[in-house]
Amino acid sequence: MNSSQNSEELRISQKPVVRWTLKIAGSILVGIGVLGMFLPLLPTTVFLLMAAWCFARSSPKYYHWLHTNKHFGSIIRNYRQGNGIALSSKISSITILWVSILYSILYAADSLLVRLILAAIAIGVTIHLVMIPTYKPKK
Repeated sequence: MNSSQNSEELRISQKPVVRWTLKIAGSILVGIGVLGMFLPLLPTTVFLLMAAWCFARSSPKYYHWLHTNKHFGSIIRNYRQGNGIALSSKISSITILWVSILYSILYAADSLLVRLILAAIAIGVTIHLVMIPTYKPKK
């Protein structure tokens, strides 16, 4: 990743409370993403992308570390370069999305309008994930 690309992506907050909150959130999201590498139904890519967003607004150091990490930097780079995300990440993301949305629709939401909004969100996110290219590693 070159420095001009970094400068366009990084928008560090001037407020210390916001920076620290985003650093903490980013660290938690990296932890969840790492767990997703070992737990089959927990997506990795989604959490690492959210962590990258948090770090892009809070810490150039953590942002660079995340993008150059030997274990999961390639996941973020592949997505950002348009190579896509792994099929397993797509499947687990969509599965978790629908399980949580259906639970909310069936047991948590009392209003028909809320249920319809949740269903529309799930459909939209599913379409988005399906439309992202599927990354196939070169052998």
